[in-house]
Amino acid sequence: MPPSAAGGDSAQPVRDMVRKERLENGLTLITERMSHVRSVAIGVWLRQGSRHEPADLNGASHFIEHMVFKGTATRSAREIALAMDSVGGQMDAFTSKEYTCFYAKVLDEHVPVAVDLLSDVVLHPRFDPADMEREQKVVAEEIRMVEDTPEELVYDLFAGHFYPRHPLGRPIQGTEKTVSALTRARLLRFFRGAYRPGNMLIAAAGNLRQDVFSRAIRRAFGGMKREAGPVPAVTPPRPHPGVVTRSKRELEQLHLVLGVPGFPERFGDRYSLFVLNALLGGTMSSRLFQKIREERGLAYTVYSAVNAFADAGLLMVYAATSPARGKEVLRLILDEIADLTERKPDDSEAQVAKEHLKGSLMLSLESTVSRMSNLARQEIYFGRQFSLAEMIRGVEAVSPASIHRVARKLFAGRRLALAAVGRTSGLRLGRGALER
Repeated sequence: MPPSAAGGDSAQPVRDMVRKERLENGLTLITERMSHVRSVAIGVWLRQGSRHEPADLNGASHFIEHMVFKGTATRSAREIALAMDSVGGQMDAFTSKEYTCFYAKVLDEHVPVAVDLLSDVVLHPRFDPADMEREQKVVAEEIRMVEDTPEELVYDLFAGHFYPRHPLGRPIQGTEKTVSALTRARLLRFFRGAYRPGNMLIAAAGNLRQDVFSRAIRRAFGGMKREAGPVPAVTPPRPHPGVVTRSKRELEQLHLVLGVPGFPERFGDRYSLFVLNALLGGTMSSRLFQKIREERGLAYTVYSAVNAFADAGLLMVYAATSPARGKEVLRLILDEIADLTERKPDDSEAQVAKEHLKGSLMLSLESTVSRMSNLARQEIYFGRQFSLAEMIRGVEAVSPASIHRVARKLFAGRRLALAAVGRTSGLRLGRGALER
């Protein structure tokens, strides 16, 4: 059962070395002790990302991520950097569609430094107007950089067409127009509305004493007032099939993203979905990698991936090939999708994909940053923690029949969406070309 949100602080073990607490002000704290390492990773997570922004504030979450490191009420940007460098630690942040994270990784003896720094940048950013003006130029360059990175550009093009007029279709970094329009007053209002204890959680993993760490977090974050704040309106997207292209004749390759509506994070058969993805294009032994790259030499990069959100998802395939081979690559991708829809994979192929997934899970969780991130994402989407053993059992329970069942749910009778960037003039597709 989750800890009670009423009354005073509450704490309980979630699994062997994991502990979850709820502070009086509503802030959630999740820790996992890893006594065999010397490092500790600490993350301050906001249950809010780019999809929670109004259209005219697109990019605000990402811009705040930049601005918190530019100075606080007591530290300059240089002093923030020096404080972390002086203990040999790492400090960074990232913004996604549905959450934002500020994190630090330090040796266990330097945990107080990391807690002090993280609380300072997250709770007391200065948002100096001169710093904002400079950083708006930096973010504008970051946005322009996407134009020169076709793998990123084609995904942004795909998302905007796949989720039209929906926040999930907007770029996380915003546009030059929306970012340049941000003022200190607007940014502060957005910041104060979002960064409230009930909308935040702190996750930590590594060689920490959980009781000592809990007291440090209370000292640093306990002064935040318990305020509910406005809940951002979230509506499920309506995926849009079809084809969208962007001509960039200076590119030597044609960059393709083919996608189909998928399932949300809490999808009950998600382990079968993960194995299906590994089998289709998630590994070097996958069907797409072997048939498109190894057997035919049509692409250097080809892979599939699962994107899942709270209320939606998609399965996508990316490939970069020569403009003359675009149709052939698309045909091969569609053939593999059709085959998975029509017949279940054999036992040996399914077993290889399962073993790959199990190994990837176990290897990824050897890192304190990965463990910390895993704690936070499980809390955000499931409100509980899954042990490694529980996840492994979920993968082992996948069968060729369950893979086939999920493939049919994904692909049967669906029209796929396609985005293409590069020399697209030869990519003329007849009506129904993407139907499966």
